[in-house]
Amino acid sequence: MNARVLAVFGSTLLIAACRKGAAPPPPAPTVQVTVVIQQDVPVYREWVGTLDGFVNAEIRPQVTGYIQKQVFREGTFVQEGDLLFLIDPRNYKDSADQAKSTLERNLASLAKAQLDVKRDKELIAEQAITRQQYDNDLAAEREAAASVASSRAALSQAQLSHGWTRVTSPISGIAGIVQVQVGDLVTTANTMTTVSQVDPIKVQFNISEVEYLRSAQGNRWVEAGESAEPTLQLILADGSVYSRRGLVIVINRQVDQRTGTIAVQGSVPNPGNVLRPGQYAKVRAAINTRKNALLVPQRAIVEVQGASQVGVVGSDGKVDIRVVKTAEQVGPLMVIENGLSAGDKVIVSDLTRLRPGMPVRAVPASDSTTASAEPATGGSSPRGQ
Repeated sequence: MNARVLAVFGSTLLIAACRKGAAPPPPAPTVQVTVVIQQDVPVYREWVGTLDGFVNAEIRPQVTGYIQKQVFREGTFVQEGDLLFLIDPRNYKDSADQAKSTLERNLASLAKAQLDVKRDKELIAEQAITRQQYDNDLAAEREAAASVASSRAALSQAQLSHGWTRVTSPISGIAGIVQVQVGDLVTTANTMTTVSQVDPIKVQFNISEVEYLRSAQGNRWVEAGESAEPTLQLILADGSVYSRRGLVIVINRQVDQRTGTIAVQGSVPNPGNVLRPGQYAKVRAAINTRKNALLVPQRAIVEVQGASQVGVVGSDGKVDIRVVKTAEQVGPLMVIENGLSAGDKVIVSDLTRLRPGMPVRAVPASDSTTASAEPATGGSSPRGQ
């Protein structure tokens, strides 16, 4: 009886163990996917640029003297012709007054000499004077006329020097910090301040010889004055994109043999004078357009031993790991040269934990990085030439 009970109990345990081993498999993991986009995209490049005033006028005195007054406020906008400094004018005023007196004396001498010659013409006709006296008076008239011309030039120079004691701005722009003070003795060698025209402002950057040749052969974005639409975009030091675009205005005449680059200058509108000379900014421009490019989010790509891999969910709902060749980055998206086709569903989440052939449940990705091929705020960087 005990043996029969043990046999029944053993059979029950065996049946329970078999039922436990037949438990259903775990559900397939959920992954986010996005469809490979195919469209024309601009190819952007970035270069480090330096901002500079469109015109930088170093204010130097034209005469020597002591600074009597500083009229403007540093760092403010000044108009062309505005008074900046006043140099002690007394010596130059005295010189001008003396030159004026000399001119008046010479004019009087010239008037007398002219009267003598006029009278001599009447007397010599009556043979009341000798020919030599007439010639002497004629020479005196010419000498007086020369003295008048010389004194006029001296007066003009004295008045010019007197005027130069008022140091004015030759351009409209932002006045820099003053390098001299009231009471200083200045000469023509001193730089008093600098005035910079900053609207528009100039940006200079260097492109490679290869980029220049490509632009000359195809997309002529770098030609000065040829583009009716501004092509240059500035990315400032804080990462923000400047709201106004600029135009290429100058291409240097030669390639720098030390660096293999050629200097390019652009003009950027700067209302409000927000941008200042000396700032650094990245210069971004679309140098080409890639036709029918295949685009996937950058985060869908995983680097494994130097190879770029992308996970694709096939029509059977299983994972397929593909090796792809990447090209340019366009904002948050990456151009794929081969390895994918338009309409493929690429995985943008948890690719590292997936294996080829693994069944998954695909759901559309909802984040904004899969929706646009426009360049991101921070710019684009080349991933291949």
